[in-house]
Amino acid sequence: MSQTTLTLAPKDYKSEVKPTWCPGCGDFGVLNAIYNSLSVLKLPPDETVVVSGIGCSSRLPHFVQTFGFHSLHGRALPVAQGMKMARPDLTVLAVGGDGDMFSIGAGHLIHAALRNIDITVVVMDNETYGLTKGQTSPTSPTGHVTKSTPYGLLASQFNPIATALSLNVSFVARGFSSRPKELAALIEQGIQHKGFSFIHVLSPCPTFYNTMDTWKTTVTPMPVEHDTRNRFKAMELSMETAKPFVGLFYRDERTTMDEAAHKMTQQSSAFDINKYMARYK
Repeated sequence: MSQTTLTLAPKDYKSEVKPTWCPGCGDFGVLNAIYNSLSVLKLPPDETVVVSGIGCSSRLPHFVQTFGFHSLHGRALPVAQGMKMARPDLTVLAVGGDGDMFSIGAGHLIHAALRNIDITVVVMDNETYGLTKGQTSPTSPTGHVTKSTPYGLLASQFNPIATALSLNVSFVARGFSSRPKELAALIEQGIQHKGFSFIHVLSPCPTFYNTMDTWKTTVTPMPVEHDTRNRFKAMELSMETAKPFVGLFYRDERTTMDEAAHKMTQQSSAFDINKYMARYK
């Protein structure tokens, strides 16, 4: 019997493994948002996969009662894309942190955006490397002082939303972990969107770089008049970093690579290899 006929509550997506994050970690809010979004969409756990790489945030698949894959450092996106291409019937989520997705895994973000494969990516950004004890990450602000940058970070700060928009990602949004209901709504929309959905989440680290109080006072709701079809306006909004906007920046419905590939596979059934090879005689 398909579980879609059952009533699935958020608790039905909780595994027996208890979260091992530090008390106050923003990832708890993201996890609860995922539970709620899966519940609202009534997604069968045995038809849902959560993929991650390495890092504090990448522990998340262990805490969700679905299929999960804890992959290599920075490799959540290629694994998730491969799963969706092989099994288009599955709902596939890729999760990870700012280091995993924007540092060692940054190259995969480019190709995932260009392919527009139907997966949902949730990036938990705390602007630091939490698992390895607080070094700077690509999203750490310029001048940030850590044990590895005692005189302040000299590099520029990576802008995830602007980067996703520049790559023409078909669904771009940002949430805040302390607003799990709003975040859950964005994740729901991302899963329902047919294409590559990129959801950037401000998720503070209470141990090595606690930005919770700052973000609580600076995050700004998306302007109600914003047209989510206007990528250029979305890019303008993404440049506001002092008071980061949260909500849906951009959405565009277009053909996904997995759809196109499977259509091509169906067409290939009528392919005559002998007729094709005759041209080389």
